Amino acid sequence: MIIVNTPTIEGRKIETLGMVSGSTVQSKNAFKDIGAGFRNLVGGEVGSYTKMLGEARDVAVSRMVQQAQSMGADAVVNVRFSSASVMEGAAEILAWGTAVKFV
Repeated sequence: MIIVNTPTIEGRKIETLGMVSGSTVQSKNAFKDIGAGFRNLVGGEVGSYTKMLGEARDVAVSRMVQQAQSMGADAVVNVRFSSASVMEGAAEILAWGTAVKFV
């Protein structure tokens, strides 16, 4: 499965199948939240949240790809990401794009 953030794939003619998406809501445990709160006071990267969001992106992309595969897609083009805080210490990651088939 080819996944790109461009509207086309160089050298390939594509047929649009439709929009696909995948999302997940992830959170860290209370102890890591306390550690992140201390980090917030002094500044710097909050490693546990960086890792959490990376894992969440992977899950969202995997779900998007599964949906594309179920449609018979060869690729997903014009892929985008968004994130939103849904509650204290939890974030939603959404991946979406257009499923396409090579012709």
